[in-house]
Formats: sequence, C-alpha cells, structure tokens
Amino acid sequence: MIHLLLEEQLRAAVAAVLPDAALRNVLVRPCPDPQFGDYQSNALMGLARERKMNPRQLAADVQARLQVGEWCAGVEIAGAGFLNFRLKPAALARVLSAAAGGGPLFFQPAVQPRTVVIDFSSPNVAKPMHVGHIRSTILGDSLARTLRLLGHRVVTDNHIGDWGTQFGMLLHGWKTRLDPQALHAHPIAELERIYKAVQAAAKEDATVLESARRELVKLQSGDAENLALWREMIRLSQSEFDTIYARLGIKFDFTLGESYYNPRLPAVVQDLRAKGVARESDGALCVFSDGQLPPKEDPFLIHRDGSWQPNPLLALKSDGAANYATTDLATLAYRMETWQPDEIIYVTDGRQQLHFRQVFAAFRRWRPEDAARVKLTHVWFGSILGDDGKPFKTRSGEVVKLAELLDEAEERALALVTQKNPDRPEAERKEIARVVGIGAVKYADLLPNRQSDYVFSWDKMLSLQGNTAPYLQYAYARIRSIFRKGGEAAAPGGSAAISLEAPEELALARHLLNFGISLQAVAEEYRPNLLGNYLYDLAGLFARFYESCPVLKAGEASRQSRLALCDLTARVLRQGLEALGIEVLDQM
Repeated sequence: MIHLLLEEQLRAAVAAVLPDAALRNVLVRPCPDPQFGDYQSNALMGLARERKMNPRQLAADVQARLQVGEWCAGVEIAGAGFLNFRLKPAALARVLSAAAGGGPLFFQPAVQPRTVVIDFSSPNVAKPMHVGHIRSTILGDSLARTLRLLGHRVVTDNHIGDWGTQFGMLLHGWKTRLDPQALHAHPIAELERIYKAVQAAAKEDATVLESARRELVKLQSGDAENLALWREMIRLSQSEFDTIYARLGIKFDFTLGESYYNPRLPAVVQDLRAKGVARESDGALCVFSDGQLPPKEDPFLIHRDGSWQPNPLLALKSDGAANYATTDLATLAYRMETWQPDEIIYVTDGRQQLHFRQVFAAFRRWRPEDAARVKLTHVWFGSILGDDGKPFKTRSGEVVKLAELLDEAEERALALVTQKNPDRPEAERKEIARVVGIGAVKYADLLPNRQSDYVFSWDKMLSLQGNTAPYLQYAYARIRSIFRKGGEAAAPGGSAAISLEAPEELALARHLLNFGISLQAVAEEYRPNLLGNYLYDLAGLFARFYESCPVLKAGEASRQSRLALCDLTARVLRQGLEALGIEVLDQM
C-alpha cells in the first residue's frame, strides 16, 4: 500500500536526521483536506517539540532526504511542520491495476499476526435474547470479522449466564408450575413465565422462597435430578440462541458459560488469599487498593464525602458463594492457559466499566506474569433509546425481544420491497427483505460512536437515502447491474490498464486506496463506525464518478478502465460490508 511505502521512506529520512528518534509514531495518514494533498504526517512537530527544535526546519531537513519521487508529484511543508504528500496519478493507477489483476484489495495481512480472544453477546439461560443483546453481539462479531480479515487469529467465546441463584426459582417452577405443552411450543417463553411467577410468589410466600433456596442448594451439591433439569434448560436456551445467531450470520468458536469455571473457583479464591491480593472483610473476601496507583486511577477507591474511600472488589461473599468477579478471574486464567492470547476483548455495555477495571487490576496483581504479556480491553457501548429518549421498549413497557425485532425488520423491509417491485416472485422479495432488514438493524447499531446512546428509528435505518445499510447495499447492486447491462463486453477482468484523468476518477481512486487504513482503524480503536463512514463516502464518490464519467458508452480503453474502477468499488463495498457482518445482493 502506498501510504506504507511513504511511511517507510519517511521513517528512513527521520532516522537520518534524528538517529535517536522513536519511529513507531512516525505515521502517514490520509490528508483531511484533499486540496492540501493525498497523505499527511504531523509526526515531525512532536519530535521537534521534544528536542526544542524549529519544527519547520526539521521538516525541511527531513524533506530533503525523502525519496518518494516514484509515487509523489511533490512533498510540501505546511503550517507548523506538516508534511503533505501529493500522489502522481500514474502511481495511483499502478496500485489500482494491481488490485484489479488479483492483488491485495488495498490492505495487507498483518506481518505479525496476534491471537485475540473476543468475549461478546453472553445471553442468560432461560431468558429470551432482547434488544439489549444486539449491541454486544453485532459489535463483537464485526470486530472478530475485521481482525480475521487483517490476518489475526481470533477466538470468539460466548460466556453465557448458565449459573446463579435464579436457577433455584426455575427449578421450583419447573417442578410445580410447568406447562409441558407450552414448553414444547415456546420453551424460553415458558421458562420466563415460570420464573416470573415464582419470583412474584416468593415475595408473598416465604415457603416458596425457601423451597427455591433448597432447590438451588441441591443443584450446587450435584443432585442428579436437578442437574438433569438444569442441563435441559441450557439445551433449550442454546437452541433458541443458535436460531438468533443463524439469522444474524454469527458463529462462535466456543460457548463456555459461567458454570464451566465452577471447578476452578476454589483454587482461584485460595490463590488470591495466599498471595495477599484479597483479604477478609466482614466475613467476605475482598480485593482492596494496594496504594500503587494515584487515587483517580485506582478502581478500588471511590471519592465520597470529600475523601477517597475503599471500593473493594468482592471475590467471595460472606456466605461463601462466588460471584461474577471470581468467575471472570478464573475465566481470564483459563484463556491465558488455553489460547495464550496477545489480547482479550470484552464487549459489554458501559455500566460494567468499573467491574472490568477492577477485574483487570486484580488479575494484574494475582497473575503479573500473564498480565504482562496480554492486553486486556473493555470495549463498552451506550444504550438504545426510543423516540422519548428513554431505553427502547415496547408500547406496553416490556423489553423488546430480539427475535421479534428481527421479525419486524424483515416485515418492514418486505413491505418496502413489495411496494417497489410488486411483480417479483415472493421468494425473491422475501430474500431481499431478509438481507435488507437484518442489514439495516446491524448497520444502524454499528454506525453511531459505540460509546454514545442512539435513538432507534425504523424509518431512518430502512431508508435508501443517507448513511444506511440499504443505501450501501443498493450502491453495490447498482454497480453489479452495470456488468449485467454490458454483457460480455463488460465482464470484469484483470487485464485492463487503468487510466485516471477525470477529477471524479481520481477522487474515487484515492478513496479506494484508504480501505486498508479504515480497516486498521477499526481494529485499533474498536470502532466499526469508522468503516461504515468510509463505505458511505465511497458510495458517494462512486455516484459522482458514474454521473460524470460514461462507462458502457465510453471508448474501448476508457470503458475497460472505468469498468475496472466499478469492479474495484463493488469489491471494496462487499468486503467492507462483510467485515460489518452485512450481506449484499446482486439485485435489489
């Protein structure tokens, strides 16, 4: 990729001028304003500031040693020491021709692939997946797809909630309130019904609560009957989860729930205590601050009533029961032992920020050797809101079930498809509706800054106008239609010599080159919206190119060059949407 070649030459020039300079941060990135050039570097200003040098003089010294004439028409110094690189159209054309001929699609696989474990989705057994699960599920899948595309080894693990006090109530309800016919017809709905019924009854009748506690103790003690019922609940739940994941096109390498780590918990607790990481407090086992961090950075301190006070992580309850923190520490240790990852990513909502700060800090104190060789990352996100600015719910105030949300997405998409193409066969209309409906939901969720809340809007996400999945899917289908109209004369091939003369051709070509930078940004910043915005801009640049530059009606040389540009744009759109987990269609 050209920007990497420029980066390599820039680093060589910097090293010649400043032999002691750290080159890791000497980067070349797309120029924010095309009128100043195609690529830009601001690294020299930081290097000059560290050494109390004149940044423009340093830029001039580096510029004099740059050997980029093969690719650049010129390198200009701007502002306080920016270097702006302007590419030669011929250099652009060479890179595009190589990609059209089967070369890399404007990105290169990682030279040193990393192993990355991604923990996402994590629904609870015996409860239907709801709209709250969609952000973790779709965001985690997109990160996994992008990292794999870039050549990394990715391990996806669905850490389902399959253990806890709720199973006491579920077991009591199964034995006293279960409707077998309802269980057969709608298993998760029936499990949810009996859980809510027992929960309500337990508030009114202490004997029901006590019975649920006895069932839980029996389960925890290994009672054969309760274990069998518990496993059946997991099986029924997993079947429903798998149905949802199939609709979303999502697969997991592993599904290791909380219960998987139960045998490891006593050793974890014992080790935390033995190493002095955790200590007794009011009968519970807690991890307190060790005083090694400034108070503002210490997750085990909280500022209250004008002073910093203990905010410990609970590792073992006073009744001897483990909790999420204990299980998460055991899970971290298992993942390090099993997959030796370079990074572990947890994708959850923003409410769990403190929890993961504490778990990561406790892990560093408990297993410092492991912690030193892994990056622990909490990728958190905001909430989905309704039109009223409150958490998105049904009109009756219930949580929106994910299956029903996907059903409605497909139904609304089908209505739009039928309105535009009523004569199409029903099977075709339904397939288009499936791809468009599911894609619209995914893209609407990925497009906002993940740390922001966003308002759920059917009309906006299903629109063919604006930055939406249907718009991008239609842009792809529109390009494929060019090749259908052109027949054999428009068959995409790799032998065409690409020539870039019109401003719209050059703008489209320059943007195509930045596909790899966009993918890398997603991987580094955990923000798929960066890729979404890149694809939206690409579709807009293609539209302007197609309006201004005849393709099928152009002369032979121009036609083949422009068809190659069309094909490259379609390939990037398809690859980019696949990285977001969104399907495309040749016809819409």
